[in-house]
Amino acid sequence: MESTNTQTSESKINQDAKQIAIISYITIIGLIIAYVMNNDKNFEYAKYHIIQSLGLTATGVALGIVGFIPILGWILNIIGAFILIYMWVVGLMNALNEKKKPVPFLGKKYEEWFAKI
Repeated sequence: MESTNTQTSESKINQDAKQIAIISYITIIGLIIAYVMNNDKNFEYAKYHIIQSLGLTATGVALGIVGFIPILGWILNIIGAFILIYMWVVGLMNALNEKKKPVPFLGKKYEEWFAKI
C-alpha cells in the first residue's frame, strides 16, 4: 500500500513560504515584514499572497479616502468595509489552506496592477 506522505517537493508548499503568506495578511506591518522576509528567499507562493494583501491594503486606503465625502462616501465606506473584510478573510483562508487563488471581486486586478512587485 502506498503512503500518502510521498508527495513531491513541488506539490507541497514550503512552510516558510506559507508562513510569509499568512504574515502578509496581518496588518500593514505584517505586509511590510512579509515583503522584507520574501525579498531574500523569493518564494513565488508568498509573493502571490503579498500582492493580494497589498491590493487589499490599497483598497482599504481608497475606501478611507472615499469615507471623507459626506453621506454618500460614508455609505460607500461602510459597505466597502464589509466587502473588504470578506475579501481579507478569504485571502487569509487561501493562504492557510495553501491555495493560490485570488481574493473575490478584485483579486485578478491586483495580479495585473501589482505584477511588477
